[in-house]
Parts: sequence; C-alpha cells; structure tokens
Amino acid sequence: MRAIKIIIAGLMLLSFFSCKKKTVNINNPVPSITSISPNSATAGDPSFILTVNGNNFVNGSVIRWNNIGLMTSFVSNNRITANVSDSFISLPAVDTITIFNPGINANHTDGGVSNKMLFVCSAGSSQSNPSPVVTSLSPASITAGSAGFTLTVTGNNFINSSIVRWNGNNLSTTYVNSNQLTTTVSASLVVSAGNAAVTVFTPTPGGGISNSLNFTVSAVGNNPVPTLTSISPASITAGSAGFTLTATGTNFMNGSAVNWNNTALTTTYVSATQLTATISTSLVANAGTANVIVVNPIPGGGTTIAKTFTINSQGAATKKFLFDATKAETAGNADWVIDEDNNTPQKTPTPLQSTVTGTTVETYWTGALSSWGIALAKLGHKVETLPSSGSITYGNSNNVQDLSNYDVFVVDEPNTRFTTAEKQAILNFINNGGGLFMVSDHTQSDRNNDGYDSPDIWNDLMTNNGIVNNPFGFSIDLTNISGTSSNVLTGNSSNVILHGSQGNVTQLDFNNGATLTINSSVNSSVKGLVWESGYAQSTTHVISASSTYGTGRVFVVADSSPLDDGTGGTGNILYVGWPLYSHTQLFMNASLWLAKLQ
Repeated sequence: MRAIKIIIAGLMLLSFFSCKKKTVNINNPVPSITSISPNSATAGDPSFILTVNGNNFVNGSVIRWNNIGLMTSFVSNNRITANVSDSFISLPAVDTITIFNPGINANHTDGGVSNKMLFVCSAGSSQSNPSPVVTSLSPASITAGSAGFTLTVTGNNFINSSIVRWNGNNLSTTYVNSNQLTTTVSASLVVSAGNAAVTVFTPTPGGGISNSLNFTVSAVGNNPVPTLTSISPASITAGSAGFTLTATGTNFMNGSAVNWNNTALTTTYVSATQLTATISTSLVANAGTANVIVVNPIPGGGTTIAKTFTINSQGAATKKFLFDATKAETAGNADWVIDEDNNTPQKTPTPLQSTVTGTTVETYWTGALSSWGIALAKLGHKVETLPSSGSITYGNSNNVQDLSNYDVFVVDEPNTRFTTAEKQAILNFINNGGGLFMVSDHTQSDRNNDGYDSPDIWNDLMTNNGIVNNPFGFSIDLTNISGTSSNVLTGNSSNVILHGSQGNVTQLDFNNGATLTINSSVNSSVKGLVWESGYAQSTTHVISASSTYGTGRVFVVADSSPLDDGTGGTGNILYVGWPLYSHTQLFMNASLWLAKLQ
C-alpha cells in the first residue's frame, strides 16, 4: 500500500512539472551591447577577431558591421565573436557595430537589433586617403528664392570624413557610401541667381579636393530648359495594362509636363531629375511607337529632344523561359518555383497562362517566384517549369523540355549537384545562344542536407564540367552578407540590365547572400553590376554580375531573397523581396537581356 502511495505522489509531481513546461518562452530577446574589443584599428591592419560583450545574445545572433552580417561565433549569452576581414578596415572610417537576433516565433516579431557601438579606423602613417571624384549632382539646379533642400553628390572614393563644399565653404555632410554623400543646402545659399561650385574635400593623409561641378540657381521667372536622358519602361506589349512612366533628365520643375505624341499627360514632379506620368491602357492598345518629351512652361522653359517608346505587337517577340525544379528548389522552407500544385511543381502553371491579363495578381499562381512568372506572362512570354521528374538535356529530340526549345533557363538556388552530362548540356545551351539566369545563396545554405549548398553547386558547374574552367569569368565566394546597397555600376547609362525597358536599378537588398569574385582575364565580357555597400567597384565584393559565353548570355545574383515574393506552398517561411527597392527592374531587365530582347 505504501508503494502505491509513493507511485501516485510521483505521478502528481510529474504532472505538475509537465504543466509548468507549457509556459516556456519561445521568443528571442532584443540584444544589447556594453562594449566591443578592440574598438579601433589603423587602416591597412590585418584581419582580427572582434569580441562583443553585452546581454541577451543567443545562438544565432549576428554581429553586423555597417549593417553587413559577419560570420558570428556564439560564446555565451553575454559574449559573441566574429572575424573581421582586412577589407573592412582598408580605409579610415568610423564604422557602426550592432547585434541582430533573429525572430523565432510564428510571426517573427521577436528578436531585433541592439544599440550601436562605434569602431574607429584611423589613418596610419603610410595610409593615404583616396582622392575624391565628383560625377553628378542631384538636383543640379533650383530657382532663386527656393526653400532649403537636400543635395546628393555622386562620385567615387568618398570616405566617412569627406565633406561637401559649396563655393569652398564646408557643409554638414552625411556619408552614404563610397559613391554618395548628401548635404543640406540652406535657403540662404540660393537666394540669388548664379552658379555655385560644388566640390568634395577629403582630409589628409592623402585626400584632397575633388573636381568642381556647377550648381545653377536660376533667376525667378526664368524657367530652365529641360533635358530628357531616358524613359522607363521604354517598351511594352500592345494590349498591356496602364502603367507609370518614369522620365529621367535635368532641370525638371514643379509644372513640367510629360507629353505623349504632343499630348500632355498627368505628370507628377519627383525631383529636378525625375518625373512620372500615368500611361492609360488606351495609349498602348495597338502596336507602334510614341514620341515622349518633357515641356517646361514659360517664361523661359522649353522642350526636350524626344525619346521613342515602342509598343510591340502581341506574340511578335515571344520568348520561352524554363524554370528548373529538378535540383530540390523546394527543399526545406525554399519555394523557388513559379507555380506548384499540392506542393509539387508541374510543367505548366495553372490556371493556364493564356488566362493571364494585365490586372492578374501574383497569387494567381502558387510559388515564391510567381510574381516573376506573372510579370513575364504579362509581357507575352511563355513560362514553364522543368519538374523534378524532368531531365536537363541539350540536343535531345526525345525530350520535349530539351533546353534547345527555350530561350532562357532559370535555376534559383539549386540544392543538388548537376551531373557531368547536365553541366555540359547547360554550357552547350549557352554557347549556342541561350541565356542562363543563375541564383545563388549564402554559404551553409544546404536546404536538403546532402552536403552541398548553392555556392558549392554553382562553383562545381563552373570548375568541374569537362569542357572549360571558369567559363563565365566569375566564382561565388563562401560568404554570408546582409544589407542594402546603392553601389550600382557607375557610368552605366547604356547598360540595359541597369537601365532597360523595365526601369532603372538603384538598389539591391541582401538578406543572407554571398559575394562574387570576377576575373576578366579568363572572360573579358564579365561585368560587375552591383557591389556591397562601402566597397570599391573592383573584382571583389560583387553581388550581381553579367557575362557572355559563346553566343549566349549569363546573369548571376548571389542571394535568392530579392526574388522572393513572399507567397508559396503551405508551410514554407517566405519573405517579400520582389517588389522592394529596384528588384523588379533588375530581374526583369536581366530576363529580357538574357532573351536578347534588349
């Protein structure tokens, strides 16, 4: 009897503790920093281990250097460390250190970013600051008597201590990145008409004063003559839905009008260099061309030289895009397909593509790339999926989805390796005129746990294919970065990927992606398009690039999150990236470039 009582008491105690377990907190806390060690370095020093002390660190906390995530090691709830590459301290600067805790509850509303600590990188005795160069001002003119405004100075070799000067006088300056500074120009500086010399000064050692650009203060009542340098988009398929046209140029004003075949459109003033106008469906109902100009009203004012907008006939330039689903693109939480039925991608998206109209929403199809697929369909192009049961071949007449039947092959974050035959099929497809859209992700992103992640798999294709080593002139680094970059290729006005028919590219956002290294000595066509924020536009720290091989073309971006539209199969954790920043413009321009439509 005593033994029975002991057993009953034990069961009651176990039940009590089982109930208590239900109150476990599943939220990550917001971290805080109390100190960093070291907190300074000399420009040009070697890489080092940064130790961050504080509170509420978790296994998964990330040390961020100017919002760029570092590979972080968890020591304890009060200490984490990370290796800081020498590239982060190559130039004098004041850098910001924060800690990011990821969200783990169902809505990812927990975690967060810590307070900031400053890391000072000072100039050494042998370290010279670069000489600044100014390439453009925005705005470049204003009317005398206007209110104060923000001036954006674009150029090269800017550092954290660079200063914008107005007629030789220092202005309060904000460092954005090595290619951009901003400053506030007070109303007192634009009271009277005339020209002001804008320069950038970088202190010693090295440094110096940049070249000078004129800022024009126009007389009251004498409107400037506008110039029109580009329109975006510059083409569309007849019968498409209405859209917003962006006009880029100089000397625009509140009152400027965009004209379509000499008829004024409803125009919105954005800045002295940008206007937008609404294009109705009726204006693009039929194939043809339209002349677009910008008109500034009198007194003064004037008309720009016309830009041609092309309305393509339906089906005249139809291209075929094949989205791969044979390489575990839906493994784990991934969903890198345009459509899937019951979590299984099929050859043909449903509802049928023929039912897509100009107002169809991206949720018409189910997949994290459905926005991309719908956007291509709206332009009149055909999209298909190569299902998991399909084969990657080139020149195989028995395979109805042989690559020779398509213009562009899209592979978004492959998670299983290509066979030798598949590698050679892909290379032969490109060599003979096809386009390859390559999407990678960060190192250690193996979603199906087979020992290979997308950087490994892409590098294996480029170095172990039995045909040629490094055919495209780039490799994918085993890195993991996050951050928003405006470090877009300078002097790029003629680059149709960055300034194509689908719009202008100004920013690219990474949420745990990789970097690229380009090597023009093995392929002279390789071109960096966007770099990590704060880095020189050189051969490293590239995050998107293009290349050619044979008669075909290649585009690569080293993160899958910018292409994610936030919707997909049941149970997948996805985030919205496609419509943000200028992602849609970049990836649609790249798609059309690969298809040789621009």
